[in-house]
Amino acid sequence: MMVSLHALAQEQQVIVPYTLADRDRAINTEAKISSLEAKMEYKFDSQQKQLDDIKTLFYWGFGILISLFIFMLAYMIWDRRTAMQPALAQSSKAEETSMAKQV
Repeated sequence: MMVSLHALAQEQQVIVPYTLADRDRAINTEAKISSLEAKMEYKFDSQQKQLDDIKTLFYWGFGILISLFIFMLAYMIWDRRTAMQPALAQSSKAEETSMAKQV
């Protein structure tokens, strides 16, 4: 009976090919992965800050350009009106003199 129990115990015993060296390697791998995650998070944060800075620069740049275009358009309208006033005054004066000559 003892022999059969010993034989049965050997059949049920499963040899796990996992040593202490394997466990140490797994611990080292986990430590390296966690340090890499921290480095990647730092780099992603710094890249996000750079993208935010670039976005702010574009907002300012486009704001300044649009302001300059609006100023230029307003100046062109003002300039045309002031340039046309003497011509309109002269044409109305010429029209009045031609009307006076006809009468």
